[in-house]
Amino acid sequence: MRSIFRVAVLFALCIVGYPLGVDSFSTGSSSPATFRPRTSVVSFMAGGSDVDPNEIIARRITVRGDVNGGYVRSSIVNEASRFRRLIGTMSPPENESDTAEVYVEGKRKMVDGFIRWCEKGSKHVGLSQTLTVENVEEEEPTGLYDGFYAKTN
Repeated sequence: MRSIFRVAVLFALCIVGYPLGVDSFSTGSSSPATFRPRTSVVSFMAGGSDVDPNEIIARRITVRGDVNGGYVRSSIVNEASRFRRLIGTMSPPENESDTAEVYVEGKRKMVDGFIRWCEKGSKHVGLSQTLTVENVEEEEPTGLYDGFYAKTN
């Protein structure tokens, strides 16, 4: 009877939308299942501080590499807009340099994930393209963009 109750509770929680993990339920030999919410990965990574993963933040990222090539630029646009739902822009490199600025706004968890993706660089861009992160600066969100754009010269 207890196993039917546990399955019913799991099913109800899945419908409601609770994020369940292996450690979400504790079972004991004599006690019924009790729900323990998981700690957020973002708050765990931030040292346990009260960081809201859905807070809207902005970052200016300076990247170096083959940023003038179309493949790197389209990869950054796809990662930021399609996969992470971020808004902002990528500036073209000035004077044929190999440095560009990427300005992104969005939820903290998405922006942090995008920065980690950029830091992985050449492993995820592909082919013989290179990409390294030079600098990441905090900015105030402006809300001026309605999507993510890669500016051209």
